[in-house]
Amino acid sequence: MDTASSTPRSPLHIQHVTVVGCGTMGNGIAQVFATCGFAVELVDLSAPALEKAMSTIARNLDRVVAKGGLDHESRDAALARIHCGTSLAEATHQADLVVEAATENRQIKLELFRQLDQLSPASCILATNTSSISITDIAGATRRPAQVIGMHFMNPVPVMKLVEIIKGYNTDPVVTATIVELSHRLGKIPVEANDYPGFVANRILMPMINEAIHTLYEGVAGVAEIDTVMKLGMAHPMGPLQLADFIGLDVCLAILRVLHDGFGQAKYAPCPLLVKMVSSGNLGVKTGKGFYAYQAGSKDLLVAPEFR
Repeated sequence: MDTASSTPRSPLHIQHVTVVGCGTMGNGIAQVFATCGFAVELVDLSAPALEKAMSTIARNLDRVVAKGGLDHESRDAALARIHCGTSLAEATHQADLVVEAATENRQIKLELFRQLDQLSPASCILATNTSSISITDIAGATRRPAQVIGMHFMNPVPVMKLVEIIKGYNTDPVVTATIVELSHRLGKIPVEANDYPGFVANRILMPMINEAIHTLYEGVAGVAEIDTVMKLGMAHPMGPLQLADFIGLDVCLAILRVLHDGFGQAKYAPCPLLVKMVSSGNLGVKTGKGFYAYQAGSKDLLVAPEFR
């Protein structure tokens, strides 16, 4: 780590951003930063995954162009600002900000942050896109806990306006203010939260999804009926079971376990049906089947055969 200066960059001086992980969240985060003029290093262990991520970003930008949100020159410039690689050291050596978007696994994130702390410049802010894991715990894996913060984007990142900004116990208020202002530069609306399991979004959302799964598990109503009640009766744009598929049932289960472990209350215990579905590999959209069955190229929403 460069020890010349440990002063975090101001939002106006953040120009080089490293995004760790090129999955759905990582490629969306990279797209948003690149579109807003930042130089982006997108790093992942898998070269094929990086190729897929860049194809996804290109398709997404093409859709923005088709809708009049960008011109062709701006689209090409955004793509040119993203550099892909598999070396964490090369991707972080001049980073002003790192945004980690790896899988929602505590041990993986702790190890990543140990490495990021060693490799990144002393002034670099280390942010995590975690949706539930303690920012304070993650920061404890580094020698710069004051410069570690949660920057929880919503899926799909290019579309959703909210960014949940989570302050760890030792996060410097200057770092918080920097990330809040940076979020505005990205065209997002930041909302600050303190570091408790699930923060705000998932502390409220995941128990609702879990209760919807219990409602199905107990035979109160079917998949389509549960989602229809919540869409038409509560004005939700997407029913909780469809949303769970979209998030990934494995991610939902991981977050519920964080809530259950963190609070020790039975109301956060994952529904047995959710546990069984994850164990069987039915994870939702990403695997083609969850509460609904998904076919490539089809926009029809079909309830999975076992729930019909």
